[in-house]
Amino acid sequence: MDYRRLGGSGFSVPVLSFGTGTFGGKGEFFQAWGSTDVAEASRLIDICLDAGLTLFDSADIYSSGAAEEVLGEALKGRRNKALISTKATFRSGDGPNDVGSSRFHLIEACESALRRLQTDHIDLFQLHGFDAMTPVEETLSTLDDLVRAGKIRYVGCSNFSGWHLMKSLAVADRYNLPRYVANQTYYSLIGRDYETELMPLGLDQKIGAVVWSPLGWGRLTGKIRRGQPIPAGSRLHKTAEQGPQMEDEYLYRVVDALDAIAEETGKSVPQVALAWLLTRPTVSTLVIGARNEEQLRQNLGAIGWSLTAEQIKTLDAASARPLPYPYWHQSGFAERNRFPVD
Repeated sequence: MDYRRLGGSGFSVPVLSFGTGTFGGKGEFFQAWGSTDVAEASRLIDICLDAGLTLFDSADIYSSGAAEEVLGEALKGRRNKALISTKATFRSGDGPNDVGSSRFHLIEACESALRRLQTDHIDLFQLHGFDAMTPVEETLSTLDDLVRAGKIRYVGCSNFSGWHLMKSLAVADRYNLPRYVANQTYYSLIGRDYETELMPLGLDQKIGAVVWSPLGWGRLTGKIRRGQPIPAGSRLHKTAEQGPQMEDEYLYRVVDALDAIAEETGKSVPQVALAWLLTRPTVSTLVIGARNEEQLRQNLGAIGWSLTAEQIKTLDAASARPLPYPYWHQSGFAERNRFPVD
């Protein structure tokens, strides 16, 4: 397992991390993802640790906290071998303060996560979304208090737009508060929006991408192809409308390219899709999920080999999208304003 520094920090993370959205299985949405119990989670964690995958990602909203509980129980006796990241901000209760990035909610969320995870610290604590109703200064000063108390080690954000992230970094610099070193972001071969603004920002400000749903919301598993129905066991039957949308023809064009390169390399479609992401600027780690041992071992096969420059070029071309303004205009000024993926 290769390790990369998380953004501009001194903290190293494995290039693959394990997402626990499949743990717990509470509620219709998360049941569609999976319902991994403690015994199954322990086995998956065994496989991860044996492979050098030491970072486990969760969130307080995953199965209403049950995912964190399962993770904490499964890591009993080996917490020192693992890194834990989790997230908070989204609504976690019925009360008026059970949501957002206020001092009240973040402290409550952190303390609750520590209890569920059965640990005294969280290695990476991320805001799950931007709270426009709480002053950035309040949010960052609260994170500073939690860092100084030893309850969290590093801070990150998720699902921020470029101005949300840059405003937060400016406030952090002005008042000497913790800077976000991670941006947990949606990025895949069929979801390249990250590249237009957030990737250049990450390069400039040294923010590492923690990539969620690197297989395009389950569409790049190798089971979806032209003229074939979605497999009966796919979670897309219940979750497709809640994730990123795209035209069928675009998806099939990318899958065709993946199929060709999978045949050339002897690898699977998801392994090729993950390997492509690991060539991209700013990417620190890919959060992979698995409902069973077979899926996990398949995803672990994305490392230990490399795509050729020609194969990367083929995937780039198949997945290319027209740029929105002002990026299509900026791309014409490559002499002084190069895109990071050029």
